[in-house]
Amino acid sequence: MPVRTLTPKFDESGKLVELKVSPEPRPTLARGLTPPRFNAEVHYERALLQLRSKNEPLERYIFMQQLKDADETLFYQVTMANMSEVVPILYTPTVGDACLNFSHIYRRPDGLFLSIQDKGRIGSILRNWPRRNEARISVVTDGSRILGLGDLGVNGMPICIGKLSLYVAGAGIRPESTLPICLDLGTNNEKFIADPLYLGAPNKRVPNEEMEAFMDEFMFEMSAHFPKLLVQFEDFSTDNAFKYLARFRDKYPVFNDDIQGTGSVVLGGFVNAAKLSSAASGLPLSEHRILFFGAGSAGIGVAMQLLSFFRLQGLSEEEARSRIWTVDSQGLITADRKNLAAHKHYFARTDYSGPPMKDLVEIIRLVKPTALLGLSTIHGAFNQNVVETMAELNIRPIIFPLSNPLTMCELDFTDAVAWTNGQVLFASGSPYAPVTYEGKKMEPGQGNNILLARASSVTDTMIEASALALADSLTADERADDLLYPRITRIRDISAKVAMEVIHAAQKAGVDRAKSLRALSDDALLAFVKSKMWTP
Repeated sequence: MPVRTLTPKFDESGKLVELKVSPEPRPTLARGLTPPRFNAEVHYERALLQLRSKNEPLERYIFMQQLKDADETLFYQVTMANMSEVVPILYTPTVGDACLNFSHIYRRPDGLFLSIQDKGRIGSILRNWPRRNEARISVVTDGSRILGLGDLGVNGMPICIGKLSLYVAGAGIRPESTLPICLDLGTNNEKFIADPLYLGAPNKRVPNEEMEAFMDEFMFEMSAHFPKLLVQFEDFSTDNAFKYLARFRDKYPVFNDDIQGTGSVVLGGFVNAAKLSSAASGLPLSEHRILFFGAGSAGIGVAMQLLSFFRLQGLSEEEARSRIWTVDSQGLITADRKNLAAHKHYFARTDYSGPPMKDLVEIIRLVKPTALLGLSTIHGAFNQNVVETMAELNIRPIIFPLSNPLTMCELDFTDAVAWTNGQVLFASGSPYAPVTYEGKKMEPGQGNNILLARASSVTDTMIEASALALADSLTADERADDLLYPRITRIRDISAKVAMEVIHAAQKAGVDRAKSLRALSDDALLAFVKSKMWTP
């Protein structure tokens, strides 16, 4: 009979507040129920061979999800030992195909599904989650803007599952503490509505007022049933992403990955790219100029986060804002444009009064940016003329095509290298293979965002702290190779150091929950973080 342990947990006054029951160990099968020569180490190799035998990325995704369901420990052993190979399967770019096909490849439930029909009884649905006491982080989507693929409804659930799998593998979060949630509020995707296999309600999306009431109830019940939980909003439509972040961020521990998480990762890479670019040109860091192509929730969210870069150089907020230009489908965003969306006003230019500018090359020649960032979901938008213009203006142009998946990315790494004669400082949202140019191996940057801290709210200073810790995490070898981000093989060590800095920021802001950590030295705090990281 398996033995389970009761562990007492005390608050800071020494009062017993909880008895934690250890997870039930995986049962050891009696002799005869496994083959005579079964060996766990050999079985790992068998699983890896089976994965690599699959020809298509979606087949590999299905295999990994089946492995997770059958043997979660083995799933994470395979993932953690082969991060560079497996992460693109579990998340971008393959997760895009998994979402598009979710209702057709679905096998067994994973996570929680809440429907608009559950309004008024959301709390009772949340109580059905079997690991309520263990839950610490939830990734929540309504499927309305999945990557660059549009409204996928409940087919967006693989985004939540994949992101949490990365948090377990990369940050050491315990699997039982994760909670993927998909909110089924309808879909405006006619193809899915007509699909008899579609797993969501085959209805149009509910009106804004109805969604607001649903979201208010959802967040209230989440706080009541999961008081230690951090909620991460993922891939909501642009207007709703800004709306619900503003609505809830001061009431609950919540953040929006597209607005804040992506911005944090990009800021970390941009810090290193700007230093390399300035070293080549002699331009002061404060004089960089950033042009954003794409002004949705991710584009404006990243732009807001990059204000921190200029403020760190001593610029005022207004001076920092003047260093950033934004472009959407109608061209350069100016303050005199009629019917401008609310979230675009902050960066709308007041120093241009000419005719509307739509041609990206013309805009580049006007702005003379040192950095071009793409969050447009338009594949190939950074064509040869665009890239060569950036290279003409800059010794080492910074070009970050950040749209996901790869089929929506503005620029391929191979083209970026060729069209800039190997001088590009490049980072993307999905992985690209290294390129050899004139005998030199060039590695593209890819950001992976992980934020870890027990806090009553997620502050801007915590987001900034995670970015700066990421930027400062490069080794001497990585800096010698002009990398913008650390290699993914070191992700656990990096996650621990980022977490330590985020905890420090939470403490300074007074939103930390684990007050006992305040007395720890940096070495002791880092050791504490690492001790809490789960290992299969």
